Amino acid sequence: MYTYKTRGVCSRSIDVALDGDTVADVRFQGGCDGNLKAVSKLVRGMSVDEVARLLEGNTCGNRPTSCADQLVRALREAQTQGKA
Repeated sequence: MYTYKTRGVCSRSIDVALDGDTVADVRFQGGCDGNLKAVSKLVRGMSVDEVARLLEGNTCGNRPTSCADQLVRALREAQTQGKA
């Protein structure tokens, strides 16, 4: 499990687990509990690239990012670090 510290969003961090390039598990700490649980379920089993195509660049209100966008950053970082 790789822990990513989020920036500019309500959630404090995101724990991600990858199986190769496939999302095995996602857990958000803080943020909109129900919505983030749903996002976690929806991306499970998807490739990092698929998640990025869907969620990268998503914003929240007037913020330049969102928890979904931060998830993509977490997955990419975990992928490059080889730590998930």
